[in-house]
Amino acid sequence: MANIKEMATAAKESAAKLGIKKFDICGSAADATSVQVDQGEPKQVKASNLSGVTVRVWNEKNTMGITSTTDVDATGLELALKTAYEASFFGVKENVPDFSPEATVPIDSTPEEKSPQVPVSEVIESLLAAEKEVIAAHPAIAGVPYNGLSQRDIDRFYLNSEGAMRAESHSLASIYLYTKTEEEGKKPRSAGAFRISKGLNDLDIDGCIQETTEKTISHLNYEKVASGKYTVVFSAEAFLSLLGAFSNLFNAQSILDKQSLSTPDDIGKEIASGLLSVCDDALHPANVGAETFDGEGTPTRKISLIENGVLTSFLHSAGTAKRMNAKPTGNANIGAKVTVSPNFYHVFAGAPAEKELSLDTAENVIFIDDVHALHAGVKSLQGSFSLPFDGWIVNKGVKTSIESATVAGDFLELLKSIVFVEKEAELTPGGVCPKIWVEGLSITGE
Repeated sequence: MANIKEMATAAKESAAKLGIKKFDICGSAADATSVQVDQGEPKQVKASNLSGVTVRVWNEKNTMGITSTTDVDATGLELALKTAYEASFFGVKENVPDFSPEATVPIDSTPEEKSPQVPVSEVIESLLAAEKEVIAAHPAIAGVPYNGLSQRDIDRFYLNSEGAMRAESHSLASIYLYTKTEEEGKKPRSAGAFRISKGLNDLDIDGCIQETTEKTISHLNYEKVASGKYTVVFSAEAFLSLLGAFSNLFNAQSILDKQSLSTPDDIGKEIASGLLSVCDDALHPANVGAETFDGEGTPTRKISLIENGVLTSFLHSAGTAKRMNAKPTGNANIGAKVTVSPNFYHVFAGAPAEKELSLDTAENVIFIDDVHALHAGVKSLQGSFSLPFDGWIVNKGVKTSIESATVAGDFLELLKSIVFVEKEAELTPGGVCPKIWVEGLSITGE
């Protein structure tokens, strides 16, 4: 990607030539390598170098046009500015997007050093060794049909005609492993794990292998579960999957579009058990590859969403913040329409629980490791869900895998039925979260 100062200069020159007074540009470039393997052989090796910029232009009537391009030299930028300017005369006349008032606020951040990328041959060898180790862990493990090891370098920037100029870079490496078993007279069972870090050299591949094999082996001896109401313990990943599926609860754009479980007046309302607190915290120390600004150049920050069960704020872009008399929160994405999305959830205990609960002593509780079919089983505007899951029935520390079952309920009722939030948090791709205990959820066995 071109140097941001050179790009800003070229954009200003082109804008002056075209008579454009107000514009902004945001963009990113990603240099990635990823591999997949199958039964000791490389299955897929991909290398990509993707870059693109989005250009917005406002005309004299203050309507806006937008275009995107992958051509970031002076000629490409001039053409993009010209196209966006022409499109601006067809732009919306109500609630026109504008610059973020915080696009020029200084950000206290130290530029990150990128981790050196490892040669592809070493990436393939690492994944082949991981697959071999997982298959060797138990005779029933027939393969690791879904797997991947990747490394990426990412550059991002934002600039506008009022002098805002931001840029950042970081590296990411990740691995996932997902097994399949084959045993005579038994159903195939599966389990998986995921790890992420700043670079391949400090990626916890051994931890991923261990978690994958332990989970897979624990699912081999399975039993049916009786349908009924149970106390359910959600793993970090399962709870954050549900929270993400109902993120319209905090999304100011969804609220303004009347596509949310919340209304503008719900701030200060108790929507969950007092035991639960939730933040959106892009800059959390556990967030590998944290972004310091959003698509509008607004600095990201820690936003308290639920505090001791009380809804405390929404996630905003500059436009939604203006319409709801709030401040932008650093959650905007630029596209044909400005959208709002969470950055990185941090779920933790709010008020102290009356009593500590533990899987080592609890009887007849369901421990849900992962939920599936979110696209089909979630009615996000009604608040209801019915989802198949992987998990165990737990009796005093003894885990027995559940053959097949679904968990169903109402998300707002689930939040109010939380009876314990554990202290120890786990890192997932979407955030950090401890195990969450919920009373009286409906489980349907086969």
